[in-house]
Amino acid sequence: MSLLTRNKAPKLAEPNAGRKLFGSRGATITVWIIAIFWTIPTLGLFTTSFRRKSDISATGWWNLFIHPHLTLGNYSAIFSSSTVSGIPNGIMPYVINSFVITIPAVIFPITLATMAAYCLAWVKFRGSDAVFYGIFALQIVPIQVALVPLLNLFTGGVHIGSVTLVPALHIAGKFLGIWVPHTMFALPLAIYLLHNFISSLPRDLMEAANVDGASHFMIFRRIVLPLSVPAIAAFTIFQFLWVWNDLLVALTFTGGTEGIDPLNNKLAGLAGTWGSHWELLTSSAFVTILVPLVVFFSLQRYFVRGLLAGSVK
Repeated sequence: MSLLTRNKAPKLAEPNAGRKLFGSRGATITVWIIAIFWTIPTLGLFTTSFRRKSDISATGWWNLFIHPHLTLGNYSAIFSSSTVSGIPNGIMPYVINSFVITIPAVIFPITLATMAAYCLAWVKFRGSDAVFYGIFALQIVPIQVALVPLLNLFTGGVHIGSVTLVPALHIAGKFLGIWVPHTMFALPLAIYLLHNFISSLPRDLMEAANVDGASHFMIFRRIVLPLSVPAIAAFTIFQFLWVWNDLLVALTFTGGTEGIDPLNNKLAGLAGTWGSHWELLTSSAFVTILVPLVVFFSLQRYFVRGLLAGSVK
């Protein structure tokens, strides 16, 4: 056998090639199955929002594909100024209230957490590690445990006997009374995520800025903030989704004040006393889904990058 023939001998296949191919296909099929089943409830909500009231009461949402009778009357009803299941001005004022609550409740914790994360990562002081571990440990405190004490603080203050330690803040039933709890509950996770990212920034970059005479404020504003956009965007998604979909905190701290209720507080009432307005509930619920979807898909390219940043240097 010549040397040329020997060099052209076929190579043996890798013993694990078939297993890897089957594993890849199996994982893909599994992901698709999970995605389909996860999407079915949303698809049912979407199709029901376009069905007539009589059709919703008589048949399931899947019958839309057999007998398609679509209407935009449900969406027209929830946005109209006529009486809609006890909401005379439609849902638009409550959508605006949700934005008024959510946007500051996202901006405040991100601003405070970014500054705190920079200080804990690059401004070393005695006990900085203990402070960071203490903030991280606050994540285990259930929100439900803190709601009533916070409400008592807002309405009555803190007293020991006849001595007033903290006067009543009188912010329950106001937007500020909702922004403060959301900010407090978000800070531990925000500081933890942003600290991991900011601490992984190149030390040479910080030292070069110090040599050039840059102050901590200038380093934070000119270097840290631009480089921390992925981590900030990742937490923005988390916080926006949590606050927008929140019901418990809003119910606790609105104090029954009609003018500041978010949309989630009104969704249950849209169904009517005897569940006679499901078509309005489904269309309103789908409106609440659209806003988080827009936020997520706008920032999703930063999502995984921001979460994994700092885990491996």
